[in-house]
Amino acid sequence: MGPVGTQQDAAFALRASVPAGSYHVICDAVVTAPVDVNFALIWRGAGVDTTLVAWSKHWEPGPVVHQAQAYEVDMAAQAIDFRPGDRLVFRYTGAGTTGASSEPFIPNGDGAGANGRIPSITLPR
Repeated sequence: MGPVGTQQDAAFALRASVPAGSYHVICDAVVTAPVDVNFALIWRGAGVDTTLVAWSKHWEPGPVVHQAQAYEVDMAAQAIDFRPGDRLVFRYTGAGTTGASSEPFIPNGDGAGANGRIPSITLPR
């Protein structure tokens, strides 16, 4: 995550319009200290960012700190009227922590190696 308060964006090129509906987000993460994380799905098109949906979750370290904690959620959002060059952005930001860790929330990029899944987003169909 980087220092608390630092937003992290992962942008993905869109290939077509997306209907309104439920976005299925998997974001298993390693949590090293108590932290509040703000999440958002953003449609970036024609130089404009449109927040499709935003939510927050409080995290506590698990019994084995360097193993991922499972997290998945379905979030309803508006349709995307695709134009070439549009992107879907997954954003997360640490909003506060009571621990000393500089990176209290780390999305699980190690997959099964950290006892979790690689983060992913399934779009509405």
